[in-house]
Amino acid sequence: MISFLRTIFLFSIAGIVTLVLGTTVIVAALLGVQDKPGGLFEKVPRWWSSAVLWAAGIKVHVHGMGNAATGEPHIFASNHVSWFDVPALAKILPRYKFVAKAELFKVPIFGRGMRIIGMIEIQRENRKAAFGAYDVAAEKIRSGSSVVVFPEGTRGHAYPLRSFKKGPFVLAVAAGVPIVPVIVHGTIEIMPKGSFWVQPGTIDVHLLEPVSTTGVDYEHREALMQAVRTRMADAMRDLYGVEPLPIPASRLPSSVEILSSDTQPTETR
Repeated sequence: MISFLRTIFLFSIAGIVTLVLGTTVIVAALLGVQDKPGGLFEKVPRWWSSAVLWAAGIKVHVHGMGNAATGEPHIFASNHVSWFDVPALAKILPRYKFVAKAELFKVPIFGRGMRIIGMIEIQRENRKAAFGAYDVAAEKIRSGSSVVVFPEGTRGHAYPLRSFKKGPFVLAVAAGVPIVPVIVHGTIEIMPKGSFWVQPGTIDVHLLEPVSTTGVDYEHREALMQAVRTRMADAMRDLYGVEPLPIPASRLPSSVEILSSDTQPTETR
């Protein structure tokens, strides 16, 4: 019963906040408001995320925030197991744009608002269109925004890391910016994939030490991909005892140095 009431409350608040903020963004765009650092379009996703997390009874603990505090663009590569991964990341990351599935852009008001504030639409079933989305993401990075990607491609049903898609790492090589591996933990317990019921709880977000793309070219994109996955898998194992799912041996070469990460926790509410 408590979960049912919490879920009804969450979706009621989320609907109202989405309507208000989405309409605000649309009207602002019609009035000529531009996307700029610290501006309205940068603040709206954080306001939306804060409201959703509050309504769901969720606290977010952040570890290793110093790995993203340089003021320079990064690519944040996160595991993905729940819808709540998105508001958790949107609340705590510095200036960013998400690479999001095309279906979200079809939601009335919400989808138009996402497009206006610069979120990046990706058609996962269309390989050519998907790589076109990463061209757009590279432009966002060149304009000063970080980009958030889910290299597994979609949500999983459990924490073990699955194989990664190559697209985000082609983007990283093209943009020449560091990749910050991110581990999100606790969201399955709040709302697993396929469920609509919400349980209040705590989400831990670990920002691991960045993986440099300096000197990495297109031919070494798979080595870069495996370096990032290895760093995330090691963190999942050390922090939570979770082993990654196996991947083919042919995809295991890595020429990118793996460094240790420092995860000192801070808390946001």
